[in-house]
Amino acid sequence: MPNLTVLNVGYRSTNYWVVSAGDSRLLVDIGWPGSMGQMRANLKRMDVPLDQIKYALATHYHIDHAGLGQEMKLAGVPLLVADVQVAAIPLMKTWVKPQDNYLEITLHDNVVISCAESRNLLNQIGISGEIVHTPGHSDDSVSLLLDDGSVFTGDLTPPEFVGLENAAVVAASWQMLQERGATRIYPGHGPIRPFKV
Repeated sequence: MPNLTVLNVGYRSTNYWVVSAGDSRLLVDIGWPGSMGQMRANLKRMDVPLDQIKYALATHYHIDHAGLGQEMKLAGVPLLVADVQVAAIPLMKTWVKPQDNYLEITLHDNVVISCAESRNLLNQIGISGEIVHTPGHSDDSVSLLLDDGSVFTGDLTPPEFVGLENAAVVAASWQMLQERGATRIYPGHGPIRPFKV
């Protein structure tokens, strides 16, 4: 497997991570609705050709993490969806306003897999890791856990900041990531940090 690199192409306080294995890339979290121009500009500035992105994966279906899902598909980037996320996709439109310019995500043309199938699919694009279900922030939250210990957690709430979330569910997700070897957190907001529970 080629060495992996990670770039942050985020904007508006949200991180969007490009995980690259050579010229094969995965976009983790997808962008705010109506911001395709800004996403394209950031990808170009970071020298990431859009046509090299093999899949776009949302850690969860909230507008700041998945708002560009349909626009990415229209640009030729398949939307990779964990089966535990499918029901959340149509609910996202209830949180957008007309001025958000949100394009509703179609359901029939997504690449839907189980978390158990994710390792095989990721290996096909040169990425050693897996997608794991990490509920806590939302029921549809998933994380990308790479074999080198890097974990892309979206908005999984750090245990010390649990508010309205179910603390036991949040703790179980972090515990599972720790047991699977997570060492470095790439969050949806804020800086990269060492894994500590």
